Amino acid sequence: MIVRIMGEGQVRLDDSHFAELNALDDELLAEMESGDEEGFRRTLGALLDAVRRLGTALPDDALEPSELILPSPGASLEEVREMLGDEGLIPG
Repeated sequence: MIVRIMGEGQVRLDDSHFAELNALDDELLAEMESGDEEGFRRTLGALLDAVRRLGTALPDDALEPSELILPSPGASLEEVREMLGDEGLIPG
């Protein structure tokens, strides 16, 4: 699966990592719903770190279709809410 981190680039991830990323996404969604800004920051950072750690960065000039698009590390809780609506970042 190809994941784009806005403002950073694309990462290729093996589908076997889906469960770990989905767990972080569920946590992030709960923090967004409760308005927990500190928890949101922490979990968004953990999600982005997991993608970077588990995946392989594609070259800057590569342009693959992204199956997932994640917000930049500096995105606010409100910006991510607008981006998602009622769904998480990772399709269930």
